[in-house]
Amino acid sequence: MVAALGGLAGKLQGAEKNDASAYLPSSAESTQELNEQSLFHSKNYNPALVVYVRDSGVTQADLQKADANARYFASLPQVSGRVAPPVVSKDHKAIQTIIGSDLGYNSDLSGFVTNVKNTATKDSAGLSVYVGGPAASAADEVKIFKGIDTTLLYATLAVVIVLLLLTYRSPVLWLLPILSAGVALTVAQAVIYLLTQHANLTVNGQSEGILVVLVIGASTDYALLLIARYREELRRHSDRHEAMAVALRRAGPAIIASGLTVVVGMLCLLAAESNDISGLGPVAAIGIGVGLIAMITLLPAVLVVFGRWIFWPVRPGYGSAEPTSRGIWSRAGQAIGRRPRTVWLVTAILLAAGAAGMLGFKFGPLTIAQSFRGTPSSIAAQNVLAKYFPAGSGEPVDVISTASGAGQVRAALTATPGIASVTQPVTRGGRSFVEATMTASPDSQAAYTLVDKIRTTVHAIPGAEAKVGGGTAINKDVESAAAHDRNLLIPLILGVVLIILGLLLRAIVAPLVLIATVVLSFAAALGISSLFFKHVFGFAGADTGVPLFVFVFLVALGIDYNIFLMTRVREESVKSGTRRGALTGLAATGGVITSAGLVLAGTFAMLSTLPLVEFTEIGFAVALGVLLDTLVVRSVLVTALTLDIGRHVWWPSRLANPESRAVTDGT
Repeated sequence: MVAALGGLAGKLQGAEKNDASAYLPSSAESTQELNEQSLFHSKNYNPALVVYVRDSGVTQADLQKADANARYFASLPQVSGRVAPPVVSKDHKAIQTIIGSDLGYNSDLSGFVTNVKNTATKDSAGLSVYVGGPAASAADEVKIFKGIDTTLLYATLAVVIVLLLLTYRSPVLWLLPILSAGVALTVAQAVIYLLTQHANLTVNGQSEGILVVLVIGASTDYALLLIARYREELRRHSDRHEAMAVALRRAGPAIIASGLTVVVGMLCLLAAESNDISGLGPVAAIGIGVGLIAMITLLPAVLVVFGRWIFWPVRPGYGSAEPTSRGIWSRAGQAIGRRPRTVWLVTAILLAAGAAGMLGFKFGPLTIAQSFRGTPSSIAAQNVLAKYFPAGSGEPVDVISTASGAGQVRAALTATPGIASVTQPVTRGGRSFVEATMTASPDSQAAYTLVDKIRTTVHAIPGAEAKVGGGTAINKDVESAAAHDRNLLIPLILGVVLIILGLLLRAIVAPLVLIATVVLSFAAALGISSLFFKHVFGFAGADTGVPLFVFVFLVALGIDYNIFLMTRVREESVKSGTRRGALTGLAATGGVITSAGLVLAGTFAMLSTLPLVEFTEIGFAVALGVLLDTLVVRSVLVTALTLDIGRHVWWPSRLANPESRAVTDGT
């Protein structure tokens, strides 16, 4: 498959759609307005702004230069004459030129913006020149997303290799999981690329970056779980083929159940209104699915081919003692078992206290400036623009109405506080188009409020059939859809996971307990992360979609550890009762779950290396949540709850029956 599809994997980045309009649901008003814009100009219309500043006041020579530059910009094929005449600010210290480029959101933007900047700064003779507007902002984002998958891949692989070396203490064993994960990532990227071309799947820089982290992290997790059981069986079987067969038979169902649970959880995202969230669902599901297949086919095969020496220098010899029976998690289990109720109550209270960190933290739309770590050139230009001109210049509110209602619409817009100017209507095909420039910054809360007011006003005009769009309206509709998706998907995913856990464990009580711990773990991770975002990183808040992304990854991936721990506990409970089963299960899986959690946390932490606030927040919160899940929730809280509840945790299965043959210790 790598030979057949590998060449397509590299094309995935070129198939990304990173503009905000690609995320919109078809029902959004800004989407409907955008669809009608083809009557007036291309959907790829993406203006740039040039601002010339001279603190002592612009001169006649400055005006002549701005005019000459405007004529040159109008001659560019990407512009085709769409250049507004240069405008001087009221204090005569700045000149603004709006350039209507037709590049949409693609890699050519960077070259176009660079050309504009070089032209504007040439022979500037003391003028300060800034290039901003939607085109410049998009170019900055394109620059960030360009090569994002390569950067993340190398950083993630480096972290995983180091952690595998520390886990296995072998200079060669780490190669096999990494090889298998690399194969899985290549095949997954190729399959996803084919879906973008033939199934209209939406992929953006965010989902592609998450794909890299998810496939490497989750695949390595599955490898750790399988190799741990294989090494355990090598001590019990002289033949490595037999040992692998038993390992697959014992651990395989739990690994497959874990992977399929994540896949189903990710596919729940298809119910989202936002295209970027609904698109992430199949992207993540394919990545997890391909990784799962690689880890239960390719990895076992190469492990058996290489034999026991691959574990060198600590090879598991036949008949040697199993170290988990006397390891740290065995001792931890014994300590928890002395007072399990006290342990889980104290742990739950501490996690709840961590969740309180969300109080007072802003979850909502961030401005463009707040979305970057640092100050890209487009943000610097926007700050200068707002100082000398209406802050909404270059990114107006677009209103399309019937031709008969255009006059009333324009009059209503002109009379609306917060509108600096309104263009004359352009009429084609019975529809009219006007643009209104706002005094507020187009990505501010004041602008979002103004869009709401404009919509209320123009919708009330009889016969106008007005649709309000533009960049601010698009961002507002994206945020509204994200809030809707968060409220829909969180309970949906919890319900699906609860059903799967019930079927897998053949119980009701255990799944309910596990879901409760999942929710508590998520809340604690987000609360503690909020404190770091506010007081350590200095972020203004978190985007509306951040809690949903954090929840999806923590629940979907944390379920892996739930399943692996509890299926082993159930397996041991059948033989020796719930109490011994819980202690043996923790001793046997505690080490590998810890290693898996460290690997997954390390991979998601790599998202924090990108200069976007949303990526940093998702990476940090998921990494912290995975560590909490691994070290505290699964290993301490779940074990303590299982010991305290005893055999009743398996109700209504036979294991809950005190007369069951499987229960030998009375619990």
